[in-house]
Amino acid sequence: MFEKTTLPNGLRVITVPHKGTKTVTVLALIGTGSKYETKKINGLSHFLEHMFFKGTKGRPSQIEVTEPIDAVGGVFNAFTSEDQTGYYIKTDASHVNLNLDIVSDIFLNSLFVEQEMAKEKTVVIEEIHMRKDTPMIHVWDLWGQHLYGDQPAGWDIAGTKESVLGLSRRDLLEYVSHQYVAPHTVLVVAGNINAKEVFRKAGKLFASMPVSGFKEKQRVREVQKKPEAFVEYRKTDQVHIALGVRAFPLSHSLRYAQELMALLLGGMMSSRLFVEVREKLGIAYSINTANETNPDTGSVTTIAGIKQDSVEIAIKTILKEYKRLTKEIISPRELRKIKDHAIGQSVIALESSDANASFYGMQELLENRISTPEEVYGKIQAVTASDMKRLAQEIFQNNRLNLVVLGPFKKKEAFQKLLRL
Repeated sequence: MFEKTTLPNGLRVITVPHKGTKTVTVLALIGTGSKYETKKINGLSHFLEHMFFKGTKGRPSQIEVTEPIDAVGGVFNAFTSEDQTGYYIKTDASHVNLNLDIVSDIFLNSLFVEQEMAKEKTVVIEEIHMRKDTPMIHVWDLWGQHLYGDQPAGWDIAGTKESVLGLSRRDLLEYVSHQYVAPHTVLVVAGNINAKEVFRKAGKLFASMPVSGFKEKQRVREVQKKPEAFVEYRKTDQVHIALGVRAFPLSHSLRYAQELMALLLGGMMSSRLFVEVREKLGIAYSINTANETNPDTGSVTTIAGIKQDSVEIAIKTILKEYKRLTKEIISPRELRKIKDHAIGQSVIALESSDANASFYGMQELLENRISTPEEVYGKIQAVTASDMKRLAQEIFQNNRLNLVVLGPFKKKEAFQKLLRL
């Protein structure tokens, strides 16, 4: 069972003891990301993710930060999204104090040396190039840009070449001073741990974390009156598409139905779209449906790589399955399958300390409350066939439909005509 305490400065510390594992994960989550940026500093949240490992006052170089973790066989990394930034270290459970020490050190004492910044800008720009050169990734980036346009929710999380090159040390210091504050940070320690010792250690290490100055994000504008298509020309052998709808955020009562719907459509090898598009038609190697639920945005999106001469039939087939859900009640067998799949995957994942840290930490950060796995499973079990149909009727509407096409096409009109349910 997890425990939560709030330090005097507002930092929330969550411990998830798990005696059945030999590992420990320390995960620090900050409630800020690309949605909290301005156009001038677009990409800064992600750039910080890189710079935090480049040296601190007590560990002035990158090697001094990372080598102690490498020396004990640890795993460490960071990630950035629209609404959060996370840093984690996973090691043998005996090294929990090392993990806490390094995480607190990079948070509170990073140097942000300008020479290191200059080198890391090149690294990040190459990361941007890598994503753009990988169609399966780039089509997903295009989907967000298409859906939200020129506002923080529609900007690339990594920024652009121009915005990254324009970042200054002062930008980083200012952003950290007002965004990396204790009341908007959650520290999770999961694994084979002594909770009392973790609370004591965390309270000491993070006591000096700033407490005020946080700047809230810009409200997301969602305006759509008709189906919309977007085409980016790319000379490729395979056409990559993202076809889906605007859907609901984390707080919506149908969020678990939305999760199950994505599984039903394209979340496993026996899903409807995998069977129809890959197995029956044989026109795609990769096809899957993703459910995106954030605090203020959501979408259900099918991503696929399609034969060039089969794009139209693929789009029509996907739309047919979307519409089918608005007309038919899902069978008890299929409903049972997707529920058991969702719960089974979670049970498997939560065998590991890092998955436990994410499970509890992200709920606290993004929803300000925590449900246990058993409570979440109960909410999944409570979804009915009628809920699924009601959800489908609400989200699978023409004025929510969107399509992104990445391939050897220059005009969107032909695709626009296909967008009808």
